[in-house]
Amino acid sequence: MDDESKPNEEMPETPDEKVIDEKSKELDSETENEAEEVEESEEKEQVQEEVKKGPKKEEIKEKPQGKPGKTEGKKEAKKEEPKKKIEHGPDFRYIVRIANTDINGEKKLVHGLTRVKGIGLRMSTIVADTAGIDRNVLIGDLKDEQIEKIKDVISNLNKTAPEWMLNHRRDYETGENFHFVSTDIDIKLRDEINIMKKIKSYRGVRHEMGLPVRGQRTKAHGRIGLALGVSRKAAKAAAAASSSDKDKGEKKKE
Repeated sequence: MDDESKPNEEMPETPDEKVIDEKSKELDSETENEAEEVEESEEKEQVQEEVKKGPKKEEIKEKPQGKPGKTEGKKEAKKEEPKKKIEHGPDFRYIVRIANTDINGEKKLVHGLTRVKGIGLRMSTIVADTAGIDRNVLIGDLKDEQIEKIKDVISNLNKTAPEWMLNHRRDYETGENFHFVSTDIDIKLRDEINIMKKIKSYRGVRHEMGLPVRGQRTKAHGRIGLALGVSRKAAKAAAAASSSDKDKGEKKKE
């Protein structure tokens, strides 16, 4: 009676069926994970391919359309902007003559004085400091009094500048130290070379012969005149031609 009274009740699961259900669930979860990993890998590959190929043509065309005015505006501004010219006063001098040399008035004092032969950057700073003038003042803005001060300082550099900065020390005649500027340098150099030639010193003899004076080599370079190899070949050819002409003349006479 008990069996007939419960016909619709489910039968209890056996232990074997429970194990099978658990395995099937594990397999389903593993397949789902694998599918998700495959999808993620495919998405990554697509992204990498897009990066390698670069943006699409439509995107490239659309991007510059957003910023046309900025780049063009900058270029036009650069072209339209003229160079700013410095406006000088009415008393400005564009050319100033100091120590027999014309100096551009738009240059600063320190850099402008270097145009004078015999004055470098260090010497020009000494000149400006001893004259009591600002180093960065434009030469064209200097007054007549300041220019005269600069000329006096340049003429007396052997007194104001240190001894090691002078360009002519231990003069041949007086033994004193001097600093020559502009044309005085060439005149003094010519006089000293003539003295060396007169006393027949080694340097004087080398100057007379037109050879290098300070120990340079003369065999490989420093040659003067025609190339030696060409002149030797030409001389040999000329000698051979002259000897053949002489032989022919002697045979005719015989």
